[in-house]
Amino acid sequence: MQKIITQQNVGKPTTPISQPRRNFVKGAMAGSIALGVGKVSAAQKQEYIAKPKVDTLTGNEFELTVTEIPVNITGEKRMATVINGSLPGPTLVWQEGETVTIRVTNRLLVPTSIHWHGIILPFEMDGVPGISYTGIAPGETFTYQFEVHQAGTYWYHSHTGFQEMTGMYGSIIIVPKAGEKISTDQDMVVQLSDWTDAMPMSVFARLKQQSDYYNYNQPTARDFFDDMSRYGMGQAISMRKMWNEMRMSPTDLADVSAHAFTFLMNGNTPNDNWTGVFKLGETLRLRFINGSSNTFFDVRIPGLKLTVVSADGQDVEPVSVDEFRFGPGETYDVIVKPTDDAHSIFAQSMDRTGYTRGTLAIKQGLAAHVPTVDEPEWLAMKDMMGDMSHSGMSGMDHSGDMSGMQMGPNSMDHNAMGHGAMAMDHSQHKMHKNPLAVPSQSVNHASSEYGPSVDARVDMPRTNLDDPGIGLRNNGRRVLTLADLRTVGGPLDPRLPEREVELHLTGNMERYTWSFDGLEFGKSTPVHFRHGERVRVILQNDTMMTHPMHMHGVWSELENDKGEFMARRHTIPVQPAQRISFLITADALGRWAWHCHLLFHMDAGMFREVVIS
Repeated sequence: MQKIITQQNVGKPTTPISQPRRNFVKGAMAGSIALGVGKVSAAQKQEYIAKPKVDTLTGNEFELTVTEIPVNITGEKRMATVINGSLPGPTLVWQEGETVTIRVTNRLLVPTSIHWHGIILPFEMDGVPGISYTGIAPGETFTYQFEVHQAGTYWYHSHTGFQEMTGMYGSIIIVPKAGEKISTDQDMVVQLSDWTDAMPMSVFARLKQQSDYYNYNQPTARDFFDDMSRYGMGQAISMRKMWNEMRMSPTDLADVSAHAFTFLMNGNTPNDNWTGVFKLGETLRLRFINGSSNTFFDVRIPGLKLTVVSADGQDVEPVSVDEFRFGPGETYDVIVKPTDDAHSIFAQSMDRTGYTRGTLAIKQGLAAHVPTVDEPEWLAMKDMMGDMSHSGMSGMDHSGDMSGMQMGPNSMDHNAMGHGAMAMDHSQHKMHKNPLAVPSQSVNHASSEYGPSVDARVDMPRTNLDDPGIGLRNNGRRVLTLADLRTVGGPLDPRLPEREVELHLTGNMERYTWSFDGLEFGKSTPVHFRHGERVRVILQNDTMMTHPMHMHGVWSELENDKGEFMARRHTIPVQPAQRISFLITADALGRWAWHCHLLFHMDAGMFREVVIS
């Protein structure tokens, strides 16, 4: 049995030495959320008096009102953008096969919107201002109405400005018409998010001025001497030179750390200890939703196996793991059977600067041991250069020759590339037995791909799906990977692709710009699909960061490098130096958004319009 302690006796979790103390305290020992209150005294904050209450709304008709209210999350009074007065917004429960009507009234002084993430619906109902509609003006009510064609765990959020960051998001549960295939005793939503006391625009402005402003895990002089001892002076100097040329840090895993973010679970800070109450012997379905703006979380429940049964709302063949990573936009349903009176749900950020946590317990007020945050790891060679299996450097960590990566626009061989049409038409090439094989002749990418908006291009991308990612490799725990996922029932469309489309995920950290093929939104042309066609889409990540890519309107059916169907997703994380492919059926007429779901990446240009006609 684990040692069970009362909430009043929860101690401060051990902080890794490499983390500045002031960073971690914001995430670990913040005050409670107090909605609609004025100044809160220190005594009141210590008592955790005001816990967020999230309503569950069921039926076919829903009334949602968007307002701005004062909140106290970290001990400082700030304003939040909320739906029906709560943060997160209410959980909406729909029935598969029925038509829902949702009236959204805007009580803000600025326009707003709601996007139904992962929901297949008419494009006019998708909720993306400037793409599917004009948005909801102050004082107006917009009525969303559509038939529900799917089941599972989803969520909703504002697609206007940075309103999502200030609290405008909530969860969706769609009950299957035929009932749940797996019987459980309880259903619990676990929605993770990130909160900042700063104005989101000011955080974004700091990143534009200095992209590593929030990175407190930078390489130090001690790291340099450690590398000298391990590799020798020449190699250590070469490594530093390499990273300087890339204008990146090997610890650049997240744009915003716990220095600016407080991580929340169902609107609660770690010290608030959100608690899901169960009875011993019960089986629980936990519906995990990453509703954060910019944070990848690594989730585990120490002492319990997690049986993953759904990914992005779609049933998958059950797989037992100890831990999973997911980025903004992704959802996983997990089955657990608690064995003790209390278990911690622990979710640490990918950059290891902070965490959020909650508790599964037989009653309120209990808590279990909270793990120590793992030490941050540096990006490895595979994260910089891709497939190292044929280079003789596969065993190295963050050192070595950079022959597999081209740095900056001036190093590209423009003479070997065509400079023809933009976007989709120029990026088609002949089918390959290995759909992810890099063509011997470079694809005719637009020349602007190699312009000032691009730091580097990966020439040897890796295509494997069995990598859990930096910080999770060989950690002693069984970690979920994309290779583990098999959507029940196979692909929705059995047809082979008629053509292939390839786009690169690109960026320039020094300028803090993100893009498709080096073209930020506003400089790019729409991606065109013909109505009804089956298309293979190839994404190659030429950056050192993982991007959760979300295409609205259609399912993205992930395949492996043999062209075999793996999983149906609405948001697919693409790791550094990775090349992945998925199939779509362009059966949804209209204009759609396609973007990285890291909000700052989307706003900095990694956004594309998709037109199906």
